Amino acid sequence: MYMDQQELPTLPVTFRPTRTRAVLLSVGTVMFAVITAVAVALEKLSPGERISFVLTALLFSGVLALLSRPKVVADDRGVTVVNLTRTRRLDWAEIVRVNLRSGDPWVFLDLSDGTSLPVLGIQPGIARHHAIRDARALRLLAESRGTGTDDR
Repeated sequence: MYMDQQELPTLPVTFRPTRTRAVLLSVGTVMFAVITAVAVALEKLSPGERISFVLTALLFSGVLALLSRPKVVADDRGVTVVNLTRTRRLDWAEIVRVNLRSGDPWVFLDLSDGTSLPVLGIQPGIARHHAIRDARALRLLAESRGTGTDDR
């Protein structure tokens, strides 16, 4: 584990909630298959009703796929934060601090413009130790490559 030795990860590196993503995509696939099978198996449904079942299953699966999208990609020039519907590119100098406090649902980046950016790609949900390791790695990268200084 690179964090125990305080070594920087090799760039480029991608951080994402792998277990959460696997669960969401698996549930979406199974749910789509089950709802579609029910639509085909029910003999009294009209073709329009069958199509509505399948479209509903697609909608649910799409929402779960959207929820599995978040990630953080760090490279030599900066960080790309991919959240549910938005992607934001940051230079290393824009990141003042990487925060993952106890009880936080995900990492927050304090930015040089005074704002804070949620980073859903690192979340302690079902893989707490993995998220803490990733947050520390991102913090080390931000401190070594950007301004990353905060005297408080």
